[in-house]
Amino acid sequence: MAWSREQQPHWALPLPDRPAIAVLPFNNISGEQEQEYFSDGISEDIITALSKLRWLFVISRNSSFTYKGNAAHMREVAEELGVGYVVEGSVRKSGDRVRITAQLNDVVTGSHIWAECYDRDLADVFAVQDEITEAIVAAIEPQIYVAENFRARRKPPGSLDAWDLVMRALSHYWRVTRQDNVVAQALLEKAIALDSDYGQALSVLATSHMFGAHLGWADIATSAPIAERAALAAIQADREDPWAHNALGSVYFSTLRLDDSIAEFELALQLNPNFSLARGYYSLALSYSGRWQEAYDAAQRAIRLSPRDPSSAIYYGVAAYAQFVGRNYQRAIDLAREAIRQRGDFTVAYRVLTVAASMAGQTEVAAAALRELRRTQPNISLAWIANQLPWKLEADREHYLEGFRRAGLG
Repeated sequence: MAWSREQQPHWALPLPDRPAIAVLPFNNISGEQEQEYFSDGISEDIITALSKLRWLFVISRNSSFTYKGNAAHMREVAEELGVGYVVEGSVRKSGDRVRITAQLNDVVTGSHIWAECYDRDLADVFAVQDEITEAIVAAIEPQIYVAENFRARRKPPGSLDAWDLVMRALSHYWRVTRQDNVVAQALLEKAIALDSDYGQALSVLATSHMFGAHLGWADIATSAPIAERAALAAIQADREDPWAHNALGSVYFSTLRLDDSIAEFELALQLNPNFSLARGYYSLALSYSGRWQEAYDAAQRAIRLSPRDPSSAIYYGVAAYAQFVGRNYQRAIDLAREAIRQRGDFTVAYRVLTVAASMAGQTEVAAAALRELRRTQPNISLAWIANQLPWKLEADREHYLEGFRRAGLG
């Protein structure tokens, strides 16, 4: 369960076994009745988009909109709808500009988890509505993960259920270190032991094994069969789950099936267009397929969709690699440095910084980056790179290897 009974107040409706969320109608504070359709449209689109996140229990539009125009207390809304999270917001139009505010509330603790304000020109009303919806939904998802993990950490170890174990696992997975990846896998295996058809646990387990192999933390020959079994089991458990297709895409990527990988990531994004993690991995697969401009655009979209995402360092690292493939070395260097600023032990970013600086003739920067790379990935070698990373084009492989040769890697 998401909360233990002693942690939650008396609810008129019982909380489901998934995080439950209601989106209240956004308030039109423009003083213009004709703007009502716009504020209602924002609320309805957010409800629809959140409903695509299959691990959330989202209250329907008809129930949420019964509170339109009423000054109901947040706790009263939560009790009547049986939810632990409530999204509220407002819309103010002034001339050709609109300001939209949104806030995510944790009703159990009475705290505001997240809030943001968006200012936009209203040249295209529907484009603005779509853009704001994407931004809000992409921001809400990781914030709920953080809140759920906080609850799981407060529970005694013996009382953890499968959901709690997955939340704890994700908190370790997103730290992007070798040891945290091992801990995450152990927690996920416990979750699967409790529920063998738990799709998200299977999906994250597969992804973590492939991520570890890509970073050089694990042997691909050992990890790939484990990951593929878990990913296929996740697909079998729920073919409409974007996490499952993201997992299978990561398996196909790491096992040199790039076209299949791209197809799986695209399916994940069709199921949930706001799935920034899948978009980041999709960018990586495009990069290794030589489609660097598309890859860079996808990585930038992942960053824009979820700027506070725990995985944003990954997206910056992927964007850096895409720019390296495009021979834009200084841009690759800048993006790799941003990834490293966010995650000091991020192996992929040190790889890109090494090769981009080397090809740009910045030998001191390349040498320093290679030293850090050897610290984070002691087994790095030209042979490992040539045999473990899944390029589609031999020219891209040779370009990457040449950067390492110039940096002095043997």
